[in-house]
Amino acid sequence: MAGNLFSLTDHDRDRYTRQMMMSGWGSEGQLKLKNSTVFIAGTGGLGNPVATYLTVAGVGEITICDFDKIEVSNLNRHILYNDRNIGDLKVISAARTLRELNPFISISTSVDQLNAKNIDNIIGKPDVIVDCLDNFETRYLLNHYSVTQKIPVVYAAVRGMVGQVTFLTPPETPCLQCIFPEIPPKEITPIIGATPGIIGSIQAMEVLKFLTGIGTLLKNRLLIFDGEEMAFNSITIRRKPSCLECGK
Repeated sequence: MAGNLFSLTDHDRDRYTRQMMMSGWGSEGQLKLKNSTVFIAGTGGLGNPVATYLTVAGVGEITICDFDKIEVSNLNRHILYNDRNIGDLKVISAARTLRELNPFISISTSVDQLNAKNIDNIIGKPDVIVDCLDNFETRYLLNHYSVTQKIPVVYAAVRGMVGQVTFLTPPETPCLQCIFPEIPPKEITPIIGATPGIIGSIQAMEVLKFLTGIGTLLKNRLLIFDGEEMAFNSITIRRKPSCLECGK
């Protein structure tokens, strides 16, 4: 993270007092958040809770990226939108709500679809990237950018009542392609809104832990949530030397 450009105001100290009470957080941790930048790829079921909780926590600069428009079928899981927003661009509607939640941080938007030509200009050099995408073609592109630019990614995916999360920062950890060497077949997945609510909240917590330096990150571990059995498990994941993206 870059040096501090902003200092805490009296309003900041009042607004974030409850999280600043946490051991190891304090003014220093809040100041780190205020001077941090986060890029969120996707403002759907995962991106909604991620953006919401990073916004209310006081992350200084958040960029949200999505080219889709809001559809009625989104509304069982997209908590930043309502029926009046159907047909609107997701990022524009989301940014409007996020700025109402916290007008004291910067919310930037991109309505372009990420591709190899525009990804550098759209993402830039944030402190961390949050993968809230729903397709592996763009996930691979994001993974390549993360590896080459040495920017950590908080990856997550959901289906039905099941979700998974990990913190990727190769070469210390695997990259996404180590875990998924091939792009899975495309499908329209079933989903209940509470699942991305839980998994997106975990993604947001990983980002906040990383930015403040508190706690243990999900490095080299894939956390798996099974909502039907209401169980959390984690499995060890390892970097593959033969990986086409991050291998030697």
